[in-house]
Amino acid sequence: MEQAFEIRRQVFVIEQKVDPAEEYDEYENTCTHLLAKLGGVPCGTARIRKTENGTKLERFAVLAAYRGKGIGAALVDNCLQRLESGTYAYMHAQEHALEFYAKHGFEPVGERFWECEIPHFKMWRTV
Repeated sequence: MEQAFEIRRQVFVIEQKVDPAEEYDEYENTCTHLLAKLGGVPCGTARIRKTENGTKLERFAVLAAYRGKGIGAALVDNCLQRLESGTYAYMHAQEHALEFYAKHGFEPVGERFWECEIPHFKMWRTV
């Protein structure tokens, strides 16, 4: 988890200026955390959290130097492969990433909203 937290710190806290108090939460110890490596180097992370509304995929982060290399797509695919067929999966996707998640079958629902001063949309799909 230390490596995942460091990636999130670099991407969200430093790059996107998210308050650390909002980035790390009470769910850290109950989520499934994924860590992506390229050439043995930790470069991406995500987490899966079961909620009363379904399974939430969240905290997708890829270090800037590793973007465009398929790391994010591998993380999304790996998350989805871990879910049982018929599972309702959703996320709060940053607005700039809507097209990326749509390529993985997610559809936006509802209006744009703000989290940590960043525009988001809820996206969902059934596995």
